[in-house]
Amino acid sequence: MGYEGDGGFGMAAQELSIFHAKVLYVALKYGYDSPESFAKAFRKAHGISPSEARAQGVELKAYPRISFHLPLKGDQEMDYKIVSREGFTVIGKMWNVSCKDGENFRRIPEFWQQCHTDGTIERLCELSPGKDVLGICMDMNHDTEELTYGIGVEGQVNALEDGWAARDIPACNWAVFTSIGPLPHTLQAVWKRIFEAFFPATGYQHAGAPELEVYPLGDTTADDYRCEVWIPVVKNEQKIG
Repeated sequence: MGYEGDGGFGMAAQELSIFHAKVLYVALKYGYDSPESFAKAFRKAHGISPSEARAQGVELKAYPRISFHLPLKGDQEMDYKIVSREGFTVIGKMWNVSCKDGENFRRIPEFWQQCHTDGTIERLCELSPGKDVLGICMDMNHDTEELTYGIGVEGQVNALEDGWAARDIPACNWAVFTSIGPLPHTLQAVWKRIFEAFFPATGYQHAGAPELEVYPLGDTTADDYRCEVWIPVVKNEQKIG
């Protein structure tokens, strides 16, 4: 007996990792006769034991339910991990973009190409050696369907150059998702699934801070290129409980 394959493990993982609920309580809540049977099924789903799910940064899985009407056949798992980090400052170029009719998906890649061509990204890497280049989504205005998109790196305000700006990223808990494959299409698919699958399946809420795309150096057109999306999240006890 249990919720294997229907979304229960995504919610069970949240209760263990966020609220540190007792394994016995979670096992009974999600329809298992004993902690042992629950632990066996949980390990099969997540690759770790229920007690290990409490550790910060452990990769968990979200299982969207069919009832969410995702453009998927049946249930499909979605890997993520929760990371806490202190606030930091980003410096770089900032640009206002419309989200109407998916314009952001067309214009942001053009912005990246411009920053490659004019030497901005090369200069950012010189100023912050060893740091990943960031795409920053912030200042979302739902009424006008516009946001500010930045291309930058972690840095100091005194390193600003002409046409650049600095923004403070607050301390947050982040849900971190990995994208594997050529940009921008694989990453855009991850973004789509975060809002259509992750939030409904896990009970997290958006924390309202900027969203980050984390780009390591490498061939962004390669099938094995790996980058990440960092989404600021807060607990939603009402949904999870």
